Amino acid sequence: MKNKYQTILVIPYLGIFVFLLLYVLAAVKYPGGSHTNPYDKGFSLWDNYFCDLLDAYAVNGAMNPARDWARLALLVLCMSLIYSWFHLPKLFSGKRAITTIMRFTGISALTITLFMTADNHDSIVRIAGVFGVVAMLTTFIELFRSKYYKLFGFGIFCLLILIVNYYIYETRVYVEALPVIQKITFITFIGWFMLMDFCLYRRLRSATKI
Repeated sequence: MKNKYQTILVIPYLGIFVFLLLYVLAAVKYPGGSHTNPYDKGFSLWDNYFCDLLDAYAVNGAMNPARDWARLALLVLCMSLIYSWFHLPKLFSGKRAITTIMRFTGISALTITLFMTADNHDSIVRIAGVFGVVAMLTTFIELFRSKYYKLFGFGIFCLLILIVNYYIYETRVYVEALPVIQKITFITFIGWFMLMDFCLYRRLRSATKI
């Protein structure tokens, strides 16, 4: 049983680590160009979006050899988080309809995100976003009900940053700052997922000792 619960912790953490390695490799292979400066060389943390690495052509018009690595990175990340989200309802006591909704919408959002590798980025972001927000709201309810107040507060912070992202994305207000805000959002969400996964592991491990 102990080994089984260790996988709940190890698989998501390992997936995030592999994702980062693959994305660094993709960034190194990116030919160049950003929406701020199409003639830049290489990948810029300040000016490029993560999704630039997924496009068939770089912003500068060259073929993008980073695409396959970025696709693989996204696949590893989403599959790792899907595994984690499938088990997340075990963090809360009892079986309730809301945790079923949480599991379904969270897994759906991550599965839909995989289709960002196709050339329909905007539609995928909006559809995945709807499922993702429902997953977050149901998670907030359960976190608060179960007295995980710090995780609840961290999750609210993640949602606020996500709203800022969406507002800038749709209105183009301060859009020049969006690539950096996107990366801050990603880091905070990954941190939230990792903390919830760690709490889940501790809960399941403690339950086996009773």
